[in-house]
Amino acid sequence: MTWFDALLITLWAVLTALGARRGLAGLAWGLGGIALCFLANSLSGSPVAAAVIALLLSAGLAVVIARLIPVPLEQPWHMVSGAVGGFLLGGLLIAALALGFPLDVRVTPKGPLGTYPSTNLSPAIYDAVRNSAVKNGLRGVWSAGPALKTLLIPDQAGGL
Repeated sequence: MTWFDALLITLWAVLTALGARRGLAGLAWGLGGIALCFLANSLSGSPVAAAVIALLLSAGLAVVIARLIPVPLEQPWHMVSGAVGGFLLGGLLIAALALGFPLDVRVTPKGPLGTYPSTNLSPAIYDAVRNSAVKNGLRGVWSAGPALKTLLIPDQAGGL
């Protein structure tokens, strides 16, 4: 486990706690956030355009959640459902962060070969990401289907 893993796990815990604090709104926030990320990544090939789409859609989602769920912590189980939403959104965020560093692509006689993370990163970051348990656990995403790639690594959804 590296300092990078500790940072990712801490971020995941914070988002889970934030979801729990928001109750039912946290569940809607988490599930809606995942859906909006997928939609924004699907609609745009540009990171800037995807970010603008995501910001606009998330503002609309926030308004809808506030109107549909006026009392998010009415029952004790609402806190658990909110924690689930925060946990899911946090998992998406840490997976995207763990897989979001630059990729080195070399052309070999067998075709293009990708190396993750890029060796051009600073040594401290390169070692932390290369040895990351979270990143190693997500290794299967690189060969996953297009839906998962669109959600986590949209720039690689079409291949190398």
